[in-house]
Amino acid sequence: MAVEGGMKCVKFLLYILVLAFLACAVGLIVVGVAVHFTLNQTIPIGSTAGSVVPVVIIVLGTFLFLVAFLGCCATCKENYCLMTTFAIFLSLIILVEVAAAIAGYVFRDKVKSEFEKGFRDEMKEYEKNNNTARFLDELQKDFKCCGATNYTDWEQVPQMPKNRVPDSCCVNSTEGCGIGFKPSDINQRGCVEEIGNWLKHKALVLAGVALGVTFVEILGVVFACCLMKSIRSGYEVM
Repeated sequence: MAVEGGMKCVKFLLYILVLAFLACAVGLIVVGVAVHFTLNQTIPIGSTAGSVVPVVIIVLGTFLFLVAFLGCCATCKENYCLMTTFAIFLSLIILVEVAAAIAGYVFRDKVKSEFEKGFRDEMKEYEKNNNTARFLDELQKDFKCCGATNYTDWEQVPQMPKNRVPDSCCVNSTEGCGIGFKPSDINQRGCVEEIGNWLKHKALVLAGVALGVTFVEILGVVFACCLMKSIRSGYEVM
C-alpha cells in the first residue's frame, strides 16, 4: 500500500536525502584518497595518523554508499524491513562519526607526539637516504620551517656536520647556504608546529563539513522512522 498525504512529502524528502548521501559517500571516498596523498606528502612515512585517517574516511564513505543504496531501494519500494535496516545502519554511522570525533579530540596530543617522533626519525635518515632528504627538503621549503622544534634539532643528527643545516632551512634557500649559517638566515619555526597548524586548519574545514553531513543524516533517520510508521500503519489497515 502506497503512502498517502503528508507522507508523500516525507518520502520525497527522504529520497532527496538518500541521493545526497550517495553524493556524500562518493565525496568521502575522494576526500579519503586526497587525505592519503596529502598526508604522505606532509607527515613522515610510517606515522600512525598518516596511515589510519584516510583508511577510516574511505571505509566510512564506502559503508555510507552501501547504506544510501539500501535507503534508495527501501524508499522506492516502501518496504518496511528495508527501511528499518536503513534507519539502523544510518544510526550506526552517526554513532561512529561521533565516536571518531571524540577519539580524535582525546588523542590529539598523542597524534602530535607520534608525528614529532616520526619526523625526528626521518631526520636521522637525512644523510643516508636521498629520498628522505628530498622529502624533508620539500617540507622545510614549503612550510618555511627547520627541524622538528627548531633548527638546533639538526645538531642532534649524528651524520650531520657541525655548524650545518640542510639548505632548505635557509630563509633564502641557495646551494651551500646551510654551511656555517647565521641563525638570522635560518627559518626559526619548527616543522612540527607549522605543519600542525596547517593540518588544524584543514581539520576545522573537514569538521565543519562532517557536522553538516551528520545533521543531514539525523534528518534521514527521522524521516525514515516517520515513513516506517506510515508503512506499518498501512499494513495494519490492510
